Amino acid sequence: MARAPTPHLAAVSAPGTSPLGGEMAQVRRIGFLTLPNYSMIALANALEACRMANYVSGRDIYVWEVVTLDGASMPASNGLSLSPTRRLADAGDLDLLMVCGGIDVRHAVGRATREALRRAARKGMALGALCTGTFALAEAGLLNGYRCAIHWENLAAIREEFPDVAFQEDAFVIDRDRLTCTGGVAPLDMMLVLIASALGARTAGAVADQFIVRRPGATERQKALVAPDVAARIPVLAKAVEVMARHLERPLSTGEVAAAANLSQRQLERLFQRHLSASPAAFYLDLRLARARELLRLSPLPVTDVALACGFQSAAHFSVAYGRRFGHPPRAERAA
Repeated sequence: MARAPTPHLAAVSAPGTSPLGGEMAQVRRIGFLTLPNYSMIALANALEACRMANYVSGRDIYVWEVVTLDGASMPASNGLSLSPTRRLADAGDLDLLMVCGGIDVRHAVGRATREALRRAARKGMALGALCTGTFALAEAGLLNGYRCAIHWENLAAIREEFPDVAFQEDAFVIDRDRLTCTGGVAPLDMMLVLIASALGARTAGAVADQFIVRRPGATERQKALVAPDVAARIPVLAKAVEVMARHLERPLSTGEVAAAANLSQRQLERLFQRHLSASPAAFYLDLRLARARELLRLSPLPVTDVALACGFQSAAHFSVAYGRRFGHPPRAERAA
């Protein structure tokens, strides 16, 4: 039976509240679809949260299965495989199918995977993704119009490739019947929100205590652009850097960045020199070139399109700036 969509959701809500409504809070049967070279730590964090919820509640609330398309165990990026593994088609009626991605995800997602995910969506399953599994959902056209998360290393490339998907820089995002998160320990944080919705904040807190992690709370940006201690002491500097990061395709002037951070241009320049050892313009250029490097390594975009996506109006200017920063031209990066 198809699910009616629940209201648009923030990534999390304040501790002690139930952030999910409707049938998402009723999720009980979860399938973990492992793609080749998936991240085992991401899968383990999500799965173990379910196990611990059962333990602290004293009830068998969650049931899970590790699945593949053919039922054969799939090697993770660390070379290990999980058993038992079942065929997705034999897993029965799942409430949530979580796609587990990892390294080299583009080669891990083929036509059969895309079709299987579309069938799951037609059956009314909620869909989720761990680490780079978000790419599989996007490739299948199942994230258009949704907010979602993916590992920061893939963020720039996938944004350019799927313009109809609202990729966020949060560690995880829950939007209606889509749950997506980055790798590492982020799946545990996301599952704590799901558990809080189903079983209450007290149970989610008990799960967090068992794993010796913080209580369920606000999501965080994946990758700090400014050292956390500097950002805490000088929030206006962190704000200025965030403004730059949001305007890489059409770079702002130093004066515009300063105004957005409620600073004078001279104040901004002093803060950057003192705490980041660079002028605002030089720091901004480094951000744009770092984004270009990610796109060259992780996206299929032509070099000219990468240049435009990172605020360079000419391929020649881009090539010179890239060579000065990294010691080789953009095309050499792509070839490598």
